[in-house]
Amino acid sequence: MAKKRVAYFYDEDVGNFHYGPNHPMKPHRLTLTHNLVFNYALHKKMEVYKPYRATYHDMCRFHSSDYIQFLRRVTPQNTGQNKTLNNFNVGEDCPVFSGLFDFCSIYTGASLEGAVRLNQGVCDIAVNWAGGLHHAKKCEASGFCYVNDIVVAILELLKYHNRVLYIDIDIHHGDGVQEAFYLTDRVMTLSFHKYGNQFFPGTGDMFELGVENGRYYSLNVPLRDGIDDQGYANLFKPIMQSVVNHYQPSCIVLQCGADSLGCDRLGCFNLSIKGHGECVQFVKTFNLPMLVLGGGGYTIKNVARCWAYETSLLVDQEISSDIPYNDYLEYFAPDFSLYPDIAARIENQNTKQYLDHIKHTVIENIKCLTGAPSVQMQEVPPDFMCLESMEEQEDPDGRQEDDPRFEGEFYDGDHDVDKEDAYVEV
Repeated sequence: MAKKRVAYFYDEDVGNFHYGPNHPMKPHRLTLTHNLVFNYALHKKMEVYKPYRATYHDMCRFHSSDYIQFLRRVTPQNTGQNKTLNNFNVGEDCPVFSGLFDFCSIYTGASLEGAVRLNQGVCDIAVNWAGGLHHAKKCEASGFCYVNDIVVAILELLKYHNRVLYIDIDIHHGDGVQEAFYLTDRVMTLSFHKYGNQFFPGTGDMFELGVENGRYYSLNVPLRDGIDDQGYANLFKPIMQSVVNHYQPSCIVLQCGADSLGCDRLGCFNLSIKGHGECVQFVKTFNLPMLVLGGGGYTIKNVARCWAYETSLLVDQEISSDIPYNDYLEYFAPDFSLYPDIAARIENQNTKQYLDHIKHTVIENIKCLTGAPSVQMQEVPPDFMCLESMEEQEDPDGRQEDDPRFEGEFYDGDHDVDKEDAYVEV
């Protein structure tokens, strides 16, 4: 089997944003991840791009204009006189911080550019560890997420793909993505998550199946505390296989939230880094175009380990279990291992009977599909960006794309090309 062409998106500014001193979301984890990827020399196995930055217009493909206008204008200095904070659910979980709109622009633009590159067939896998912010709703922030880059990217993918499969292995239910596509059969959402005991966001019951044209196209796998690698794989693989057989997607979006790892600051599962990665490896075996995104993850040294390891799986490169020397080596003390012992900390409340019941119910729901839905022929809207013109540009620092320090890295400006609404009929 030919090796996959992997496009990897990273903007060095993305790790410099700060939600606040006591907030569990730390964008710095992205700097740690990239540092490991680079020091394992994985960048040599893929094309590395400084991504496009999404504009107000791009974000309004899904979100309401007044909400995005709010994000564009709000600052820590003007929140006192801003009476709309509560309207948009901005506050403690989703604070206003310096550069908020720029942060959203970076992670959303990378997911959007990844979708375009997949659509145009210039890569097989696109990776944006800064993306995957799956809780954001059309008109409000939620769960540390402001702009739902996943929905924006899927809308772009739907220009070329009749059926897109979205898979979510974050410990939290992918509620924002499910809600966006709850009425359509063109996107199937499949979420594996902790459910019950008022765990955020409180949605994701096994019987949330979609409505109207979307009935049976939302699938949820609700799990209890303490699930381990074996129990997770025994659910994930047969359910995935059944979904692909029945739905026949032509593209997959995989959200790899790392808060489902053991020992996560906000999590309660027992997955190891290899167990989490096994899901990524299995999805890759379907040989479909893949957009791979980050998500949650709050013990940042383990988030970096996990996503670096999964990057190695995506480029088919074996890497040492010994963390290489890097700028943040002290974060990985005392073992300096890529695979620390993080499992078996929480009692596994998922009995074999419970897991068998879930698997049976979900697979029976999949069988209710009458076949892969078809889509009427219609004119395809234009791509939102022209890759050729992007690649001719150099970055603002004057680094040329042939600079040997940045092998395979290209730059583009912060601009929009077509200036037209790009809502997709779904």
